[in-house]
Amino acid sequence: MFLIAGIVVGSVTGCGEKKNTDHIIARKVVAKAPLGPIRMQDYIQSKGDVKWLGTSYRCEIVRTADDSLAMVKDETGQRFVDNRISLEILRADGSVFFKKSFVKKDFDACLDDDYRTTGILEGLVFDKVDGQSLVFAASVSHPQTDEYIPLLVRVSRTGNISIARDTQMDISAQDEGNVDSDEDGV
Repeated sequence: MFLIAGIVVGSVTGCGEKKNTDHIIARKVVAKAPLGPIRMQDYIQSKGDVKWLGTSYRCEIVRTADDSLAMVKDETGQRFVDNRISLEILRADGSVFFKKSFVKKDFDACLDDDYRTTGILEGLVFDKVDGQSLVFAASVSHPQTDEYIPLLVRVSRTGNISIARDTQMDISAQDEGNVDSDEDGV
């Protein structure tokens, strides 16, 4: 009898409180304090023997992090040093045909407010010869992301420059038949 009463009392008190299974236990995320300003690595690119207008040219590109430019911050407050990129186009005899130093402000007309305030000038590379112009690909990016605005810098035979957003996708792989496409050609 005592045994049966003990089992009944134990089962009533044991079942009196249901276990709650909708609680999720997760570690608390601790935000890291921003580091000191982050700088991209400096680089130098030299593209020699560019055939243009019947002669050879060499294109020298130098990127340096520039402390004199305004720094940008990401959403965590991390600061980044913006870059200055110098482009020098040399004739075959070594004389200078074109020389200019670019900063993000040179691309303002092609940027939206977000990239003007949180983007950095990331790169400039020789792209191609296009008739009367040398074409360079440039980018302004959100630091340490894959988000960027592609730009084209054209240097004319008279040394004038024009800058525009690059709105054309690189389709060279499609031209070679290396990219699958659906029925609509997309």
